[in-house]
Amino acid sequence: MRFLTKAIVSIFIVLAFILSYPILTPASKSSLAFAEEVKKDASASSVKEEKAKDKPAYPPAPKLKETDYPKIKGFNGRIVIWLAAQLHLWFAAFVLAVPIFVLIIEGIGMATHDERYDKMAYEFIKISITAYSITAVFGGLLAISLMVFYPDFMKYMTGIFGSSMLAYAFLFFAESASLYIYYYGWNWLNCGFKKWVHLTIGLVLNAVGTTLMFLANAWVTFMMSPGGVDAQGVFQGNSWAAVHNFLWNPINLHRTIANIAYGGSVVGAYAAYRFLSAQTKEEKAHYDWMGYTANFIAIAALLPLPFAGYWLTAEIYAYSQQMGITLMGGVFAWLFIIQAVLIGALFLSANYYLWCGMGRSEGAVRYNKYIKYIAFVIIACFLVWFTPHTLVMTQTELKALGGPYHKYLGPLGIMPAKNTAVNIMILFTFLSFLLYRRANKIATVSWAKYGNIAQIAIFTGAIINIVFLGVYYGYYTNTALKVGSSVPQVASTLFVIILCMIIDVFMFKGAKDVAPLKWGNVPDRSQYALFLLAVSFTWLMGLMGYIRSGIRQHWHVYTIMRDNSPDAYTPTIGYAAQIVSIAVIIFMAIVIFIFWLNQISSKKH
Repeated sequence: MRFLTKAIVSIFIVLAFILSYPILTPASKSSLAFAEEVKKDASASSVKEEKAKDKPAYPPAPKLKETDYPKIKGFNGRIVIWLAAQLHLWFAAFVLAVPIFVLIIEGIGMATHDERYDKMAYEFIKISITAYSITAVFGGLLAISLMVFYPDFMKYMTGIFGSSMLAYAFLFFAESASLYIYYYGWNWLNCGFKKWVHLTIGLVLNAVGTTLMFLANAWVTFMMSPGGVDAQGVFQGNSWAAVHNFLWNPINLHRTIANIAYGGSVVGAYAAYRFLSAQTKEEKAHYDWMGYTANFIAIAALLPLPFAGYWLTAEIYAYSQQMGITLMGGVFAWLFIIQAVLIGALFLSANYYLWCGMGRSEGAVRYNKYIKYIAFVIIACFLVWFTPHTLVMTQTELKALGGPYHKYLGPLGIMPAKNTAVNIMILFTFLSFLLYRRANKIATVSWAKYGNIAQIAIFTGAIINIVFLGVYYGYYTNTALKVGSSVPQVASTLFVIILCMIIDVFMFKGAKDVAPLKWGNVPDRSQYALFLLAVSFTWLMGLMGYIRSGIRQHWHVYTIMRDNSPDAYTPTIGYAAQIVSIAVIIFMAIVIFIFWLNQISSKKH
């Protein structure tokens, strides 16, 4: 039934895209009129043919008027498309990410012969099946809404991306088929060589899903950095140039990492939901382990995510300084303060869950004394991260302060301070994970003491280097060096994570356990941290999606096709936050419904 639903939706989308092309056949005529037309003077015909040859193969971007946008009573086209696109994006991110780490977990279970991994991977993919259906529904709603409210824009886009849109529809069939074979054939392909076949199907599923995301990213980034067209928007006939536009690769990397982190957070929320509703110790233990695994995936992808976002922002600046200034220094600047609060919530909830998880181990007592210092550093960095450069003040407050900048806090509002803060915050989050990882273990290698000293030295040296780069190059050099200093800061952070992880793996290889881990022995409040992680991620993705789309301002396609609809204005921060919040509530309500469906499907009585 679900496959039939996908097939119907896909067929409808294909037909809709085909019908959105301008009609190429002449109006029908009677046979008599047609005969008379054939008998026309041959010279007039040849003149028309010459004129037709002079016309470009593709039309320029249309110059639309307000009357060119259809209106439907009772519906605001911009809001309908905003909500449909956002909900489709959230569900698409979830169903794209889950098969990636399901395949990895299944592979680990196959290599270790541990059935717990196989069981957990199956439960993960089970959640995404229902979400996949809803993704298709919102995708169909988005396509229909765009064609209804913005027909000329869709005609222009299909003229350029018609082939990739058709490829997208057919790949959607391939993804649906591979997903259903992967899920429904789990038990059938669970032994011997068949398991390799099952893993191969999972690999195909992920390859097709990632390709679909890359194609959709091309359409989105073309609207921001159009490629393959001239200044009037005339398509030059090179489809690859349109797809491989300036911002395509940065968006691909950023969304891939973000989707994995987001998928982990949503699955973690599912594990928390099942943990809190579990009736037996065995259920609590299973869903505690499932929640830990999901949180680990979310954190592992969260740590490099700011770097991918920074690269995307730098590329936006490189493509258009005006767009970059609008993004970080214009009307959207204050939304980044909200973003900073949400990122802080992500890091704090992830760390808090790890600290609560140390209660599973009797050996964690050795490291509990360090938690308060880690918490202090993370909170201090968080405060720096969301400190604004300028304040929104009344005239009285402005006079009392003596200007728009605070004497002491003003310097914390520029990017060198924030880059320094976020790198240190990432390092101390990684430190929390290292302490959790070794909490129940005692190293038995002879060089354990020197390994600890090396890790401390690496952490200390990197923090000193990050602070020096941020302070010296951020406040005492020119702008070019100020921006360039962020690269060695990122390199320092990545160096610490990679090198210290390698040392830790070898140092605790064959380590002795203090006591068996007590899965399920965590307080209920730790599960609310997983809920907070999922909600913060959802809200953050919605907010950043609005900013990414909004920096085009009054352009459908930046500098090529102007938006002259009645809704072609930049909403206020409060209005945008309300729309995103409504979308978050709708999404989380549907997600909880999916969780409930999966729970009742496992009941036999």
